[in-house]
Amino acid sequence: MSARAAVIAPPAAADAADVAPTPVAPTRYPTQPAEHRTPVPAPASSAAGPVDDTRPTCTAAQLRRFIKSRPWVPMHELRRRFGINGSEDDVTPIRVGERRLYIGMPPLESYLMAELLDSGDVGFELSFDPGAPIVVGVYPMRPVPRS
Repeated sequence: MSARAAVIAPPAAADAADVAPTPVAPTRYPTQPAEHRTPVPAPASSAAGPVDDTRPTCTAAQLRRFIKSRPWVPMHELRRRFGINGSEDDVTPIRVGERRLYIGMPPLESYLMAELLDSGDVGFELSFDPGAPIVVGVYPMRPVPRS
């Protein structure tokens, strides 16, 4: 039985009577209503208009192709290469098989990476320093056919 990769939802909150409401900054989760999303300003030199914050900045095929072109790719290189905006503290929990991993990307791009990891196209390397399963780099699992 194969488990599908998915972005893990935040834990359910306790009863409203038990928890006092606290203000929380809006996030970039795709399920959040549009009126609560934080708009991302367009770059000053861009003539393309405002940045659409509801779509990922790359596709799974683009990620796969870039990863397969190198022997090992650190996560910060993927963010730089595809212009994935967000703070350096963006970490999203994902589930690959029965394993929970944390990946340093916004939720939309993390879902794409979870699909690649779960399908076996891409392998991952974890950081052993903090003790949490944080992905620090990825590498291709299947060789690229050469003709």
